Parts: sequence; C-alpha cells; structure tokens
Amino acid sequence: MVPIATEPQLTTLIVGAGTFGISTAYHLAHTHPCPSQITILDRAYFPAHPASDPTHHELGASADINKIVRADYTSPFYMSLGYEAIDAWSTWHILKPFYHRTGWVALDEGGSDNAKRIRKNFRESGREDVTKDMSFDEVKEAWGGALKDTDFDGFESAYWNPEAGWVEADKAVAAMLKAALDKGVKYVRGEAMEVILGTEGVKGVKLEDGRSVMAHRTLLATGAWTSRLLSRTEDRLNLEEGQRIEQQLKTAGVCVAHFALSAEEKKTYDKVPIVIYGSIGEMLPPPPSKLLKFTNDRSFTNTVITPSGHQISVPLSQPQDIIPTALKEETLSTIKRIMPPILDGHRSVSFWRMCWDSLTPSQHQLITKHPNERLANLFIAAGGSFHSWKFLPTIGKYVSNVLEGSGNGEEKDRNWAWKEDRWDSESRERGVHEKVIPKKEIRAWRTPDTKSRL
Repeated sequence: MVPIATEPQLTTLIVGAGTFGISTAYHLAHTHPCPSQITILDRAYFPAHPASDPTHHELGASADINKIVRADYTSPFYMSLGYEAIDAWSTWHILKPFYHRTGWVALDEGGSDNAKRIRKNFRESGREDVTKDMSFDEVKEAWGGALKDTDFDGFESAYWNPEAGWVEADKAVAAMLKAALDKGVKYVRGEAMEVILGTEGVKGVKLEDGRSVMAHRTLLATGAWTSRLLSRTEDRLNLEEGQRIEQQLKTAGVCVAHFALSAEEKKTYDKVPIVIYGSIGEMLPPPPSKLLKFTNDRSFTNTVITPSGHQISVPLSQPQDIIPTALKEETLSTIKRIMPPILDGHRSVSFWRMCWDSLTPSQHQLITKHPNERLANLFIAAGGSFHSWKFLPTIGKYVSNVLEGSGNGEEKDRNWAWKEDRWDSESRERGVHEKVIPKKEIRAWRTPDTKSRL
C-alpha cells in the first residue's frame, strides 16, 4: 500500500513567555493537532523564581507578585473582555486558587470623567450594576478604618466595586505555562536578538549565544523589548517610519515599591481592598508572601538612538531594582498619601522594582500580522499598555485566531490591527487606559546626561 501523503504541520515559534505568549501557547496547544510543533522561547528559567524574591527577579511585566483583575473600563469593548476574563479566573481549576475577589475602591480626581464613564458603561452593559458611590468619610470608616489617614485632597469622588480582584501573578503564569507544556509545547531558554530573514519572509530568531530557533511562523510576544528586537531588521530593510514598530508600540516603565509585613500586619491589610488612587498610584493587598505593593502610575520612557539614527524607547539595561533617588522620593510621597501608617517609624521599602511594558497610542493591544511582505510569517502580540495582564486566560485564543488567519470579528480585528494613530496625532482617539501614557523620560529623575545609544 502506498502511504498517503500528509501535509507537514506548521511549526510555531512564540518569543516571550509573558501574558500574550503563554496564553497563546496554552490555547494553541488545545487546538493544534501536534502541540510539539509549538515552541515558546524566553530568557527566563522554568520554573521561574518567585516574584517575591528580589534577588532573582525576572524581567517581564507579567512576572509579579500580584496583578489586578477588573472590568472597570471607560471602553465597553474592554469591559466585556474584562467580564470574560473574570469568568475564567472564577471557574478555571488551574487558575481559581490564585484569584482573590477583594473588590476595589477607586478615587477620581477633580476634572476627571473616568469614574462617570465607567459607571455609565456598567449601567448600560445589561448586567447588574453592583458599584456604589462612597463618600470620603465612608471610605475612612470602612475596612476597620485602614484608610482613615488617606489624603483625599484633590479628589472629587470615590466608588466601590466588589467584583474587582487580584491574582497571585507569578503562580498563575507558571500554572498556565505548565499546562501548555503538559500538552506537548516545547520550552527553549535563550535571549532573542533579531529575527532571521529568508526568501519568503521571517523564518525564526537568532539568539544571543549564536543559536537559531526556526519555525514556519514566528510570534513576537516580547512586550517592552519588541522595538529593540526589531530595530536592526527594520534598518536592514530600510522600512519607512509607518512600518517601524516604534510607531505602534512605545516602551514605558513604572516604579513599584514592596513592603514586607509581619503576620499580624498581614491580617490587617488582608481586609483592605485594592485602592486606585486616581491617576497617581495604586495599592494591592498582600499575597501569601506578605508583601504590600504600591505602584507609582506616573510612567516614563527611556529613549535611545539606534545606529541608524532612529529614536526608540527600550527598558534600561541595568537591574530593575536600581531606581533613581528622585523617583524613589516621588513614589514614597505618593505612598504617604495613600497609606501613611506603612511609613511609620521611618520604615524602609523592602525592595524596589522598575516594571516595563509596551503601550500603543490608544492602549488597544497590537495583535496582528506584520504588514510588510518582506516580514511575512511574522506576527506580533504586544502593547499590553499596563492593563492586559488580566486577560492571561483568554487573550491567547484571539492571538491564535490571528495566527490561523481566521480573525476575531470586525471590532476586535479593527482594534487590534496595525495602528493608523500616531503618538503625535491630535486627532487620536481617547485611550482605554490613558493614565499610563508616559509624559517624562526616566532621565528626568536621573543625573542629566545625553541620550543613550544602542
């Protein structure tokens, strides 16, 4: 009998084991006839060190002690996706143990319409609106008086949403990745330096140690490192500005501070919800590692000049716990406004972290095939814009649909397509997570110097 010829399975390389990469690997593994043809590449070891260990911190934004899960959006589109994610966190057996529905209290500054737009979306969503207004006196009295010393100066309103929550991020990421590997997905450790071009487009990536990882199609789920990874190839192809990734994604960072709690302190702070301090910062309740986390939401860029003279923003090359003194002081002043008692007795921060992500002008993710035919077979899933971690269980199915060429319907395809918006466009639509748009360079907090070069 003559064997029946079968079409070889497409090999897929996913560069980056963060939110987009792991979720895509997980969903592809459940639909692909041969999951062993899927490879996920990342610089980190697996299993990774706990995010609570500051001496072995992974670089990606998804490697964290905890992350927020909510449907509170000024965009009905993301509100719907947020509810979809909440349902997954609430029901998936591999993720449910790490999900904590503590609720959040969100403060809104005078002159801001964010809370009004969010509450309007809740009312018009067809779901029961469980949010409620809170006076500042009610906030001070709630949760055992934990927020009685919070500074409300400059704020106009507050609302409570019991459906918001948070997740033990590093544990959830590890569980999703393990589930994908258990299905047969391969994991390769290495640092991707540039994509490899062939006669028919991209055919893989070259690693820092000289190795190459090849595949029929390559997905860059590389977050804040996307511009750095593509810059050399863009120069080689002499791509016009509109097709360079920096016009789509800009790398930005935020400063995060962690305080180690005693067992008794943790009991107190376990009662506190997530606190959203307007556009200024936020506080998350402590996970089992007993770390209370504060984020300074004033984001920043680190612009460098490439050998070809292009300006791109990239993460700093130094360890992420090295923070400029002036930025530490600004962050501590924010913490003192949110939760003054945590700084009683001149208490020190247990460890600092600079967290990097990529964001788009509209803060819509970028989930698409690269538009340049010379980069055929190259796909991008990035632009988390500091609000996409919550979609870890679900975003991968949409990325998988793009990889397979089936798309996700008109609205999703439009929102996640290669962007026409530009960072300097006056007609740009309002963003879906506007407060994270960077307004400063990191050097504003550092000793003045000239722009760095790659």
